[in-house]
Amino acid sequence: MVVFDRPMAIVGGGAVDPALLVELAARGVALVGADGGADAIGDAGLLPAAIIGDLDSLADRSEWEARTRVIHIPEQLTTDFQKSLYSTRAPVTLALGMTGKRLDHTLAALSAVLEYAPTRKLLLVDEVDVALAVVGPIAFEAVERERVSIHPLLPISFSHSTGLFYPMDGLTLEPGGLIGTSNEGTGGRVEVVPVDDTPWLLILGKERLWDLIEASQSAA
Repeated sequence: MVVFDRPMAIVGGGAVDPALLVELAARGVALVGADGGADAIGDAGLLPAAIIGDLDSLADRSEWEARTRVIHIPEQLTTDFQKSLYSTRAPVTLALGMTGKRLDHTLAALSAVLEYAPTRKLLLVDEVDVALAVVGPIAFEAVERERVSIHPLLPISFSHSTGLFYPMDGLTLEPGGLIGTSNEGTGGRVEVVPVDDTPWLLILGKERLWDLIEASQSAA
């Protein structure tokens, strides 16, 4: 088990912004390569704290083993993202490179988020957005007309909301039914309160990454 007392970013083989990796490292975020995601970390001029996976897409395993901790998990029942999740602990976990390039990898990442959301503070980061897996209510600040998307991973009912252009009061969202894409803040404090602990996604623009890291640590 690899344990961090600071935020951790698991980096996969999808779309990854090297500049963001550099910023994360500069802010003290531990970088973990999920198999070939380690090469994206290396391409950004950085050294992963660990590399975890079945290692079938790592460019040069022996070279990495000489420089950092490499954990080979050969089982094929889970993805490299899942392997990285069950082999690590951190107060907040970011996931980069888990979306984009391949739709099946994106869907697998969402499945992993649903699986681990009850026990981990998880954020998916792509080229445009950041998605925080939320269990229970959350509150944060949003400017007027800022896009605030609320996406159901499972059928979920909401008690009430404040600060949204389209209130969530009494609504039930579900995949294949009503979803909360492209809602907007009215300016100021936003609060979203579901009726139970069913996991859901709060999706904001990527510029809100650090705000959501903070919000994830204070979410109920």
